[in-house]
Formats: sequence, structure tokens, C-alpha cells
Amino acid sequence: MPLNVWVLVAAQALAMCTAPFIIVIGSIQGRALAPSAEWATLPVGLVVVGTVLSVKPATWLMERIGRKPVMLLGATMGILAGGLGALASWQGSFPLLCVAAIVGGSGLAVVHQYRFAAMESVGPELAASAAARVLLGGLGAAWLGPEIATLGAGPDEAYPYMDSWLGLLAVQAVALVTLFAGYRSKGELVREDHVGGGRPLRDILVNPLVLAAIGAAAIGYAVMAFIMTATPLSMTEMAGHSLDDAKTVIQLHIMAMYLPSLISGWLTRVVGIPLMMVGGLLAYLACVLLAAAGISFHHYLWALLLLGVGWNFLFVGGTALLPQGYQDSERFRVQGLNDILVFGSQATASLSAGAVFAWVGWSGLVMVSVPFLVLQGILVMLWLARSRATRKLQTGGADAD
Repeated sequence: MPLNVWVLVAAQALAMCTAPFIIVIGSIQGRALAPSAEWATLPVGLVVVGTVLSVKPATWLMERIGRKPVMLLGATMGILAGGLGALASWQGSFPLLCVAAIVGGSGLAVVHQYRFAAMESVGPELAASAAARVLLGGLGAAWLGPEIATLGAGPDEAYPYMDSWLGLLAVQAVALVTLFAGYRSKGELVREDHVGGGRPLRDILVNPLVLAAIGAAAIGYAVMAFIMTATPLSMTEMAGHSLDDAKTVIQLHIMAMYLPSLISGWLTRVVGIPLMMVGGLLAYLACVLLAAAGISFHHYLWALLLLGVGWNFLFVGGTALLPQGYQDSERFRVQGLNDILVFGSQATASLSAGAVFAWVGWSGLVMVSVPFLVLQGILVMLWLARSRATRKLQTGGADAD
């Protein structure tokens, strides 16, 4: 793999830690500062809102000034989020905590583009492996983010979680230096002529392949975020587990999200993307059944591990499939739309998790995911049916000749 890919792996491990950081403490600190329990998960949801609002500007800027300047801007937003979060902890301000979450999400919008930058730094045959390799950097974030989150969580802290947010600021600063010193824009193999933007988006979106690709990432992210966001609250508030137990479950869950990236790029070539997606859906279904079956530590742990594996198979499968549905001149528009839909779905899921948990409890919450898994199964079947029909037409045409 080129140097660019390894730099992005390291930057991902550092910059992505904003996500698990806020997942661990966002709802708990939110519960302490929010005016009512229904607002407890708002900071977690607002991270994704910040991501959604920033995807389009980020891809627009990358198309015009290049990826590296925008990557540096994204790391700067992460630094700002750490500072705002520390200030919120010092002042005990829930609104300021929400602003910090939005700014952190803005930085993550750029981090989520790393996988496309990696795919553009290698040949087409290695694109899926490059994307999976960058996602593997999330393993570092899975450990680092929760560890930083608990730095300032002790009962004797004068300003709870302020040290945690300052730790996040420091890590984002290291990510900034890593990108500045290591990433080379000339390492991107693909160049786009900005004259003309290809087909209208509505023509691209009628392709069942594109719908299956976007659905895999969007539904996969939404279901994962919905269950994961409610997990710390369910464990600590309902099941009586400790914060350390919740931290451990979230850490191992996020590791399960990214560890399969060691082989998922290879699996797309060996077993194919359709089977990858089916495997992801089956892992999600097993997660739902296990989570609904009990509230012991091991119920949470194994359910969240399955949730992580299912997310990886769906997200990597969707990411690898998407470039087959657009031309090079369309890539920034389609990539931007893909991430808006993906993280818009995630934002909706995260924002609604607290209210759904308060209304129907943990078992009811996980069962809400089932219809969305069925929907993605239908999208995959439509894509495969369209592909078979196209192949038959092509074969028939060849035979007729």
C-alpha cells in the first residue's frame, strides 16, 4: 500500500476517536446537565447532525482545493470541539456541550472521506482493500476514545469530564500534525476534470446497484447507531452495570466494527459483495435477538460485538460497491450524497434513541431495527435481480450475433 494509505490509517486512529469518546460520555454527561432525561442522548445525536451538515461543504471544498487542506481543517474542528467541551464541563453548560458535539461531528465529516482518499491512492483492484485498511485505523480510536473519555470521570473531579475533553483536544492536534507532515496530495491517482458533472443524480439513483450500496451503508450505520447510543444508558441506568462495564462494552464493540477490516477487503473479492451484505444482515439479526433476550453483561457484550461485525460487512460492502455505480466525473457528488444519506440516517437514529428507550425500554428499542434490516434485504435482492437480467440480455445479444 502507498504511504498515503498508512498516513490515513494513523490519522483515522487519532481523529476518529471523537466518535467513541462522545458515545461513552455524551449521554452520561448529557444526563447530568440536561433539563430532562429525554434529552440525555442529544449530544450523541448532535455529533451526527454536525457530520451531516458538514458533508456537502467538505466534499465541495475537496473538489475545488484538494483533499489535504480540508483534512487539516477537519482536524482543526476536532481541536475546537475539545476546547468547547472542556469549557462546557467547566461551566456546567448543556447547550455548550451540544455545540461541542456539533463541532466534533463537523470534523468527523472530513474523517469519513479518508476512505475515498485511500481508494484514490491505489489502483482499482486494491480500492476495497485500501478503504478497509483505513477503517482498520478505527481500532486505535476504539481504544483511545473511551480511555480519554474516562480521564475526568472520577467522583472527586471538581469539573467532571473537563480533563477528558482536553485529552481529546491533544489527540486531535496530533492528528493534525500527522496529516500535515505525512499526506501527499500528489499520491492521489485519480484526477477529475471539473467541466461537466456527469448524469443528473436522479438518473444515478434509479440504479438498484446504487440503492443497494447506499442502503447498506445508511441502514447499517443507522441500526448500529440506534442500538449503540442507547447501550451506555441501558447498562448504567436500567441494568445497574458500572460505567467501566459500559466503557468496556463500547470499546470492544468499536473494535468489532473495525477489526474485520483485516479481511473484509479480501472477502469482497473472494466471496463477493452480495454475500458480505447478507452476512452483515444476519449478524445484525443475531444481535437483536441476543440483546432482547437479557440484560446481563454478557448479553450486552455479545450483542454489541455482533453489531460491530454486521456494521463492518455492510459498510465495507456498500463502500466497495458504490464506485461501480458512478463515473469519475460524478464521484464527488455521489460520494457526498452517499454520506449525507448515511449520516442523516445515523443522526435520526441517534437523536431518537433516548426517547425510544424511555418509551419502550431496551428490548423494544432493539426490535425497532428489524423492519430496516428487511428493507436492506429487499434492496440487495432487487440489485441482484437487475444484474441477472442485464447479464441475460448481454448473453442473448452475444448469442444472436
